[in-house]
Amino acid sequence: MTEPSSDDGRAFRRETERVVNEIAQGVRTLDAGVSWFSGLAPTRQQEVLQEVAGYAMQARITTADGRAGVARSGVKPTANPSVMICMDPPRYGFVGLPSAEHLKAFRVLVSVFAVADTRRRETNCKGACGHAWHNLPAATEQP
Repeated sequence: MTEPSSDDGRAFRRETERVVNEIAQGVRTLDAGVSWFSGLAPTRQQEVLQEVAGYAMQARITTADGRAGVARSGVKPTANPSVMICMDPPRYGFVGLPSAEHLKAFRVLVSVFAVADTRRRETNCKGACGHAWHNLPAATEQP
């Protein structure tokens, strides 16, 4: 068995970035994103959770973003990922959760990122944004 090349890793990170930003901007539904995530191997799921947690940190999520994202995610507010993201400051150790909670963690992280990133697109980046991921073309639903 061979290890994936660094090119494979970069391509996977780009795919993750695209999927997460499509969900955040309403180009792809959360359920479609969950289907994509569910089809990944457990190690890839952990990589995605780590990457999306990084996106959430970069978006500087607030506790209000956390609560709004959890409400949007469909995950119970008492579930571990929900509690972690709503702490002040948020806890980002989602990879350390049992694998049975990774799907919930993905839903929570992507939903919270969507709330925070939308806020940032409407304030910090409004009208003068050069971030490629903030300028996705409006398209029909992606698979």
